[in-house]
Amino acid sequence: MSKLRIGFIGTGKKPVQASAQGYGMAHMHAVGYQQVKQDCEIVACADIVRENGEAFAEMFGVPKNAVYTSYHDMLAKEKLDIVSICTWPKLHAQMAIDAAKHKPKAIFCEKPMAYNFGDCKRMHQVCVENGTQLCFNHQRRYGKPFRIARKLIEEGAIGKLQRVEFCCGDIYDYGTHSFDLSGYLAGDINAKWVIAQIDYRELKLIFGAHCENQAIVQWEYQNGVSGFASCGIGSHIVNAHNKAVGSDGIIEIGSYDPAAEKRPLRIRKFGAKDWEYLDTSGEGPHGPGYIERAIADFIACVKENRTCELSSHTALKGTEIIFAAYQSARIRGRVDLPLLIEDHPLVEMVNWGELRPVPKPQ
Repeated sequence: MSKLRIGFIGTGKKPVQASAQGYGMAHMHAVGYQQVKQDCEIVACADIVRENGEAFAEMFGVPKNAVYTSYHDMLAKEKLDIVSICTWPKLHAQMAIDAAKHKPKAIFCEKPMAYNFGDCKRMHQVCVENGTQLCFNHQRRYGKPFRIARKLIEEGAIGKLQRVEFCCGDIYDYGTHSFDLSGYLAGDINAKWVIAQIDYRELKLIFGAHCENQAIVQWEYQNGVSGFASCGIGSHIVNAHNKAVGSDGIIEIGSYDPAAEKRPLRIRKFGAKDWEYLDTSGEGPHGPGYIERAIADFIACVKENRTCELSSHTALKGTEIIFAAYQSARIRGRVDLPLLIEDHPLVEMVNWGELRPVPKPQ
């Protein structure tokens, strides 16, 4: 089988220091593809800033005549098997929809899915209709702490799973990873309902997207497992990156307990005096090597024509909880799923003046 032809939408500029203004994710994706270069090759790229595209092309061996400032031109002229989308969230949906109409085998898009729930559903549906597998870079589920934790849960090491918890900075940007990981630990199934409250008083934009300052979220999956998240100010309530609570014990991933420093995975049976720390071969909640691992599996799935666990079918489950949490804050009540709204409640509350975040003093 010939190598899969890959084109990038949004190369960006590789940042000297990553921040909420840019991580240079295209460069990280490209390194992942290079790890499996026997199966794929980067043949084209598009960026509205030509200098960025040319620098990316030189770095990753893209022909000079395959650097575009219009992704529409790239999609029309290059026969791509895979499109990698590495732009800000507001642009994801339309770019994925436009790419899917050219019927590539797959699209690998940065997270979060899109900037409102209607767009999330639309980009998923258009890709399904065109036979294109749409995947999102929720790469952390490939990390050993999470893989080992799920195996322990499936083996009954903490009894019957009752609750998953996490803490992070916000529901939307970082939370997309955390809801994905909670769903992964709970068995990758849909939620039944969500209730939440947020506080948004100080303007917080991450990759151009509004993100609240503080939030509490509770939900329940269809298998009866509960979920709890504490985000932003006060997130130390959970005191771990991710947590699984069972009838017979607890698993913590990335505990904030000083005793757990550099030991990211631990388990304790109820009644036991001490925690048991498990070997993760130097891997923590954030890596290293998770993007490369995710892309390697993505490429393998494309070549073998099987569904990747990063697919939009899975991503929608966590994303639905995200937008349901904002909807719960908007209506001040519980939201029963499936979620029927199309918009982004947080953005609409800002637009209508219900929330008035002010810029942080310089």
